[in-house]
Amino acid sequence: MFLKYFLAWFPMLILAILNGTLREFVFKKYFGELAAHQLSTVTLLILFAASMAFMVKTFPPESSTQALWLGLFWMVLTLIFEFGFGRLRGNSWETLLHDYHLWKGRIWVLIPIALAIGPYLFYRLFKN
Repeated sequence: MFLKYFLAWFPMLILAILNGTLREFVFKKYFGELAAHQLSTVTLLILFAASMAFMVKTFPPESSTQALWLGLFWMVLTLIFEFGFGRLRGNSWETLLHDYHLWKGRIWVLIPIALAIGPYLFYRLFKN
């Protein structure tokens, strides 16, 4: 059941990597580090929303409960990749958690939140 959704996560991973590349080589150059982080987060939210909408429309979950589980599944996969890859690269936990400091203008926490609730929201939107 979740194999198709697991496979659907990989294009989102590619979108995230391309978005990060854009942030590092374009956004930072023109906007500075914090604004580049914020712009990159918004850009990825839009890309993920389009991807989730497509997947939920193409392969609709069977129920709102399944849509919620799907969102949590994608969120967990993303966090495992983000923190696992970061740790493999030798980054400290402090460095990895830096982008989650909302009080410092770091809005990256919106990404896992969007992944967690996105499939449910699109399921409800397309259900009718």
